[in-house]
Amino acid sequence: MVHYTIKLNQSEVEELTKVINKGSHTSQAFRAAYILLNCDKGEFSENAEIKNSEICKILKVGERTIDRVKKKFIEEGFESVLERRPSVQNYTKKVDGDIEAKLVTLCCSEPPEGFAKWSLRLLADKMVELNYIEYISHVSVRGVLKKTNLSLGK
Repeated sequence: MVHYTIKLNQSEVEELTKVINKGSHTSQAFRAAYILLNCDKGEFSENAEIKNSEICKILKVGERTIDRVKKKFIEEGFESVLERRPSVQNYTKKVDGDIEAKLVTLCCSEPPEGFAKWSLRLLADKMVELNYIEYISHVSVRGVLKKTNLSLGK
């Protein structure tokens, strides 16, 4: 395993101290600041030789977390350690107003033969069967009905 040695310059030490002492920051930024300041072996370091196991006990984090913060600092730089990565996941709505209207209309109609009332799964299957949407889960159907204050029990 590669051991990373952290040597902070004076401006980095000051910036990390500001993160700890002033303003509102994420818990990730606080944790990273404490880890980097405690792991610092540069000329501006305030602490003597501290081992990762001691830092783990004080900060209540795992040794692997310390290794990850050190690695990220060395490979990606100072700023990336303090900030979260932006999410790359695409959150697009699959159910728009038109689909919601069709679902509400279907919910208010008579249930299929052999059924006393609509169920969430039945509604989802019927929406796909009628080619209103390519796929919809019963959970999404529930969300739409809850949003429109409709209940299947009535």
